[in-house]
Amino acid sequence: MIDAIWYFFSFVVTLGILVAFHEFGHFWVARRCGVKVITFSVGFGRAIWKRTGKDGTVYQLGVIPLGGYVRMLDERIDDVTEEERDVSFNAQSVYKRFAIVAAGPVANFVLAVAVLWLMFGIGVPTVKPVIGDIKENSIAAKADLERGSEILSVDDVEAYDWQQVQLGLMSAIGDDETIITLRTPAGSEVQRRLDLTGWRFDPETESTFGSLGIEVYQPEVYTELSQVEADSPADASGLKAGDTIISIDGEQVDSWERIREIIAQSAGQSLLFTVERNSVEQEVSVQIGERESQNGVIGYLGVVPVTEPLPDNYVFNHQYGFFGGLAKGAEKTWELMVVSVKMIGKLLTGDVSVKNLAGPLSIAEGAGVSASNGFVYFLSFLALLSVNLGIINLLPLPVLDGGHLVFYSIEWVRGKPVSERVQDVCYRIGGVLVFALMALAISNDIARFAF
Repeated sequence: MIDAIWYFFSFVVTLGILVAFHEFGHFWVARRCGVKVITFSVGFGRAIWKRTGKDGTVYQLGVIPLGGYVRMLDERIDDVTEEERDVSFNAQSVYKRFAIVAAGPVANFVLAVAVLWLMFGIGVPTVKPVIGDIKENSIAAKADLERGSEILSVDDVEAYDWQQVQLGLMSAIGDDETIITLRTPAGSEVQRRLDLTGWRFDPETESTFGSLGIEVYQPEVYTELSQVEADSPADASGLKAGDTIISIDGEQVDSWERIREIIAQSAGQSLLFTVERNSVEQEVSVQIGERESQNGVIGYLGVVPVTEPLPDNYVFNHQYGFFGGLAKGAEKTWELMVVSVKMIGKLLTGDVSVKNLAGPLSIAEGAGVSASNGFVYFLSFLALLSVNLGIINLLPLPVLDGGHLVFYSIEWVRGKPVSERVQDVCYRIGGVLVFALMALAISNDIARFAF
């Protein structure tokens, strides 16, 4: 219940920011073009808050937080006096109307640059995309990818972390191949071609790189103890740093993961450990402690294993200065725009399943999870959604900004506007298509969360 409330709150804040900036783009350019703005609303439906500004515009928050609008004076809707005709929207030149409508999506792209600029200024804690184990007979194995190699790029997408790898691979969905540039453990830079003709990717159960057989690098954890906590069950039982665990209650253990499983399942029990100490095997009776966890009471020992050293600079803070952060924010925004356009194209061609469309529930979950992970992760999610909102609004559907821009482009070429009858028919068709897409996205949400 608490998670649901947090997701809803995060969703409202996220959508509110995106819609406010989008509508402010329309509003700001309209005012600069001399158009009278009657209402600036974030949200639809009954106003839960409103205020009339000195400029005569009513600023309000609607009860339904799923969008917003800027209502401008328009002779096609309002009774406009002769004195106000020059400040009505429809009386403006086609260039001004084009600029006013295009300003909404542009504002979303500007917001994405600004948000990413802030994110890179704060710094993003991240790890380099170093390859761990490769699954046998996988696409990655057939391409001869090597454990310990660092991914430098996926096609044209720079891969400074795993999120970038995911972004590059997402844009390759539906392609026959993708080229990955790597730095091998020996330090040489190589390229590998991955054959994607048989690639099947389920975003609900796996990551893009996981579906290719690539696992994230994890340092090797050995069964030797590097540290025994003071006054812990291990310390009380006589275990010492330098001991290597060979078996527990007669079961041979050759991985730290198995040792952890046995300990977690043995809360309050006495187990017989066989350890190697100073090249001599000996048995130690260990009383496992107890500890509360999210899954109930689990066993607790109080030891730290020896682990393989991390690669140089494996963990780093991805941070830039004032101008560097701005340039990186613009570069990242362009990458997101390119990937978004590619994904829409692949949805239309059928290379990407429509099951990948996300509705409000998925967006709410993403907003809540990213906000829980930290402010910089929320900024990253906000930038991604802002770019997607801008791109979607530029689609040439009449009820969207992109549809209006198509009409204005035709008007500019023909020298006269498209007839109202044709526009009305197109608006009806566009409305049906948008409604169908929304229904499909919501049904995908229901399928994800209900089953």
